Amino acid sequence: MTQYSDRDAVIVGAVRTPVGKGKPGGALHDVLPADLLAHSLRELTTRTGVDPAAVDDVIAGAVTQVGDQAANIARNALLGAGFPESVPGTTVDRQCGSSQQAVSFAAQGVLAGAYDVVIAAGVESMSRVPMGSSVLPGSNPFGAGTAARYPEGLVAQGISAELITATWNLSRTQLDEFSAGSHQKAARATKDGLFDAELAPIAGLATDEIIRPETTVQTLAGLRPAFHSDAIAARFPDITWAITAGNSSPLSDGSAAVMITSGAAARRLGLRPLARIHTTVAVGSDPLYMLTGVIPATEKVLTRAGLSLSDIDLFEVNEAFAPVVLAWARETGADLARTNVNGGAIAIGHPLGASGARIMTTLVNALEQRGARYGLQTMCEAGGMANATIIERL
Repeated sequence: MTQYSDRDAVIVGAVRTPVGKGKPGGALHDVLPADLLAHSLRELTTRTGVDPAAVDDVIAGAVTQVGDQAANIARNALLGAGFPESVPGTTVDRQCGSSQQAVSFAAQGVLAGAYDVVIAAGVESMSRVPMGSSVLPGSNPFGAGTAARYPEGLVAQGISAELITATWNLSRTQLDEFSAGSHQKAARATKDGLFDAELAPIAGLATDEIIRPETTVQTLAGLRPAFHSDAIAARFPDITWAITAGNSSPLSDGSAAVMITSGAAARRLGLRPLARIHTTVAVGSDPLYMLTGVIPATEKVLTRAGLSLSDIDLFEVNEAFAPVVLAWARETGADLARTNVNGGAIAIGHPLGASGARIMTTLVNALEQRGARYGLQTMCEAGGMANATIIERL
């Protein structure tokens, strides 16, 4: 078994809520986002047995920080979870990778000696706070400089997914086969109890709500393209219009939380580390093809870690859209049989700010269940960015 040092940043606990449908009528719609996050925070400290007063900081990801998710939701959630008023909290936004970035910030704080015990978390209630609602009508978050740099204009993520599909010559059938496989893997993992250790049921929801075991390539083939536009078609004539609701991640609600400590603190508190944070990176990429950052992020994290692709036992690549993972696998040479082994966001869901911590929670448990050593997680992010993290099971 791999040993750890007193200075290592180690994961001693990770939990998540089941993921609910991100629309009115979804199982978690009536739960306020702060309460949704508070549930994961409370459950994490209960399961680890760590006194919340020992937590040096709570770093939470949330993307659409407006309305019910405004006003520093990390602080509001930790107070709602019953943590002492002395515990601070801060909310970060690196778009879809927000809570994976929270994990990185938490680990960096431990490695720097600034934290002994820290929680990295994330939340998104897309049913209560719709994606994009923080951009007010008539506002311009990009500025004149960005407009001048990209005079033809940037595009929405769905169009980026179409561009990736066309550039990597991926067929609609390939996208749908991958997506159906995600549902089948997630359904099998649910049936076999592989998510049980990581789930913290809430509001009567005990398992992920969105997974559809009956999904087939044939049913997905009947769905219409979701992002077709005559103006975009004129600008990019090579687009094949293959992206549908079935090969994209759905709108989702959920939260997740990961406790990270120093090795010394884990020993002092009598905690069993599950994994150590081996290496973390963040990269920028082409904002037009904004979802391809996972490719250079994977290369960079492996180089910085001094590891090769063959050293990695399990990969988790966020399934924002099916072509993201397929293009990543083609460019890196990674084995899809070792990727998202319990299904991914197309089936489980993608509650934006929570997804990084959700995926980390799933990865930690998958490594444990398989007795594997190294896991690599990477996520594409709006604006052309990506995070990548390597963890080592202990």
